[in-house]
Amino acid sequence: MCTSIVEIVPVEGMAKRGDDWFSLTQAVVAYDHARHAPLADVVTLDFINASLDVGARAGIELTLETAKALHAALGRAIAEAEFEEAEVRGKGAAPSLVKAA
Repeated sequence: MCTSIVEIVPVEGMAKRGDDWFSLTQAVVAYDHARHAPLADVVTLDFINASLDVGARAGIELTLETAKALHAALGRAIAEAEFEEAEVRGKGAAPSLVKAA
């Protein structure tokens, strides 16, 4: 049964296909049957540029457990990046971003 779980967000970034890089315009996150991975249901990530040909796509299929681990890793990296950006730009980090000693 299809889950109909789909989220679409605008993105700014780059993806690579072969030797060429292309800009991204959106990401599609879904939970449904795997199309390529030898798995049952998966979290899929599709990074695309809708103004380019259909090949301007980077697709990923992950198990739910792997997607959770990736989500946690992204959260940690984002928190560190926010702290770094605040420190580098001299604005000072928000108290919630400062690590306890």
